[in-house]
Amino acid sequence: MTVTVEKGTRATRKTRHPGPRNPRSPHPRNSYALFLLPGALAALTVIVIPFLMNTAVGFTSWQGVGDPKWTGLANYRDLLDDAEFWASFRHSLFMVVAMAAVPTLVGLVLAAALFDYVAKHFGTRIAAILRACFYLPQVLPIAVAGIVWSWILAPDNGSLNALLKAVGLGSWQQDWLGDPDIALYSVMGVMVWVQLGFPLVVFMAGLQRVDPQLYEAAELDGAGWWRRFWHITLPQIRPEIYVVLTWCTIAALKVFGAVYVLTKGGPGGATDVPSYFSFTTFFEKTQVGYGAAISTVLTVIILVLSLAFLKLQTRAEDAAEGART
Repeated sequence: MTVTVEKGTRATRKTRHPGPRNPRSPHPRNSYALFLLPGALAALTVIVIPFLMNTAVGFTSWQGVGDPKWTGLANYRDLLDDAEFWASFRHSLFMVVAMAAVPTLVGLVLAAALFDYVAKHFGTRIAAILRACFYLPQVLPIAVAGIVWSWILAPDNGSLNALLKAVGLGSWQQDWLGDPDIALYSVMGVMVWVQLGFPLVVFMAGLQRVDPQLYEAAELDGAGWWRRFWHITLPQIRPEIYVVLTWCTIAALKVFGAVYVLTKGGPGGATDVPSYFSFTTFFEKTQVGYGAAISTVLTVIILVLSLAFLKLQTRAEDAAEGART
């Protein structure tokens, strides 16, 4: 920048060069790091350090007291031959169905029905009340919900068996949580009830950003509710679908409270899952090193699946952006 300064008949030309940034500037470049520092310290203390300690313990043989004995990969080799370990992961796949797949599918249909039909014909207040009713199980502590469902599913004086007997279906009465053949499906049914509200709320929030003119144009063209749902609703809330699938899958893989309250992994390990299997290995069998190896494997699987879902979401968003341009 050039400035001309005149003194009498002489003109002096001075050139200004941008100097160093004022260190006392009210907006220093590194000020944003200060806002990230508390969260980073909390994550380091609560997540990173315990995970590294748990990973280190997984390479040892330790009973929880005394000095750990280094065993290298022995615990992980034992996991490969542990039938209970693989059975618990098979049960986790059922939990993924109950807590991710089914709630996502049902939540999509219910959210579209509440938003596109109930709100129009009965008012937004009724739709909001129904949404709150579906979300109520998410608010309840899982211990409270599990105890209530254990009363409902009790074999002798449970509400479900009493209802079946009252309507003439006494032959359908079961020991819902005590029969190894149906215990896992009973827990899955409870988890569908618990998890359904979360996808419903997320999808209804996503539907609010969809342009209403799309539905109006499709309705004028004669498209029914199902065609509007398939060709407008699903493509428009695709980001929310990925978020729900990621969140619910992680919740299904680390589910613990419901299994602990309802069945404690029984009967005969029929409802055991990796998180509960790791818990019993830690505190009941006092095989701390082996339990740490189980939880480490579970954590790695969750991280890999999370990254895969995020990658798929990014690709889908890039493809949608390319299609619009």
